[in-house]
Amino acid sequence: MVGLADVSGVVEGTARGAGAVRGRRRTHGLRDPVAKLDRCANIDDLRSIAKARLPRGIFEFLDRGAEDEIALRENRLAFERVRLTPRYLVDLTDRDLSTRIFGAPVAAPFGVGPTGAAGLLWPQGEVALAQAAAAAGIPFTLATPSMTPMETIAAVGGRLWYQLYLWEEARHSYELVARARDLGFEALVVTIDHGLGHLREHNVRNGYQFPFRPNLVALRDMACHPRWLYNVILRTGLTSGLPTNVNYPREYRRIVAFGAATPPTPPMKTSMTWGDLAYIRELWPRKLVVKGVMSLADARCAVAHGADAIVISNHGGRALDSSRAPIDVLRDVAPELDGSVTIMLDGGVRRGSDVLKALALGADFVLLGRATLYGLAAAGRSGVEKAIELVRDQFEKTMSYVGCCRPDELGRHVIAESSTQR
Repeated sequence: MVGLADVSGVVEGTARGAGAVRGRRRTHGLRDPVAKLDRCANIDDLRSIAKARLPRGIFEFLDRGAEDEIALRENRLAFERVRLTPRYLVDLTDRDLSTRIFGAPVAAPFGVGPTGAAGLLWPQGEVALAQAAAAAGIPFTLATPSMTPMETIAAVGGRLWYQLYLWEEARHSYELVARARDLGFEALVVTIDHGLGHLREHNVRNGYQFPFRPNLVALRDMACHPRWLYNVILRTGLTSGLPTNVNYPREYRRIVAFGAATPPTPPMKTSMTWGDLAYIRELWPRKLVVKGVMSLADARCAVAHGADAIVISNHGGRALDSSRAPIDVLRDVAPELDGSVTIMLDGGVRRGSDVLKALALGADFVLLGRATLYGLAAAGRSGVEKAIELVRDQFEKTMSYVGCCRPDELGRHVIAESSTQR
């Protein structure tokens, strides 16, 4: 059974610093990637290291968005448009970043959201993400297209959530629900915004479509990054085989096609309805989260069909390119729901100030996506820990600037009036 992290122990361990732990951690043959972390002042610094280390096609698979990337850019710009009102001469002695989610304590008001292909960024990438999240006292969400068995992640401990896609052959998805239930995952996160697939044009140009078929463009790209090629592909391939989508049904697991044969991919259920969600609610005994809500109407439907929480999300700008930014949707949705459901948000979060802005506008919790993946690609678990540390420290400083000591003190009063005008 997955247990809850001991927040007090995490805070105490964090106070002692992670430097010594990082120094002992395996670097998987890389030229001391941990040494660069001390010079990283923000998430963009981690992104720069990740960009240099990864093949272009892999990096752009992580970094870029759909079509013209309107939504990807807008996710960031929308956060930048939100201005805060500072408050000074406030007693900030008893600052506390912890909060509660689903009735249990967490060390900070954010967690690690579901992201696929972490195993292509670092060996056992999902394990590194889960370990870093557990050490920080925050939740980790394992994605359906992960390259690590959910049983392995369950053994890490901490607060674990499982993200689910509904496939056309729904029985396969329901089998994943049963596995996550039996392993004690705390929450099931059902993604509703990806049934029609995606239009990521850069993947086509870079030769990194999935299932991946070796091609000259991609192979040349990989050859220019020998350390990545050795550690992530060759060494992993020799020890445990080529990366696969291990939680998929057996016939769909391969992600590399050799010769004429193309491994099938499980088709998403394009006709998914609220009735499907209601059935999943019957199967799942614990917290149910609906991810991909981008309207008040869908938020109300999610609540009506048994959701304990919603994630306002446009899939990180990787699905509908003309969608609004989640932070703008949050402004409209949160006041209308009036506490009837836990509200989470992801998309465009790169700083602790972004987390604070989301909480001030009505979110209860925030999920990180690319931010922790940049850290993972830069230096494995140590890089993820650095990303979490940066966001946490930025959040604490920004919270102090607006005159608050705890996340539950935040509200629209810290938002500058001019930035509420759209």
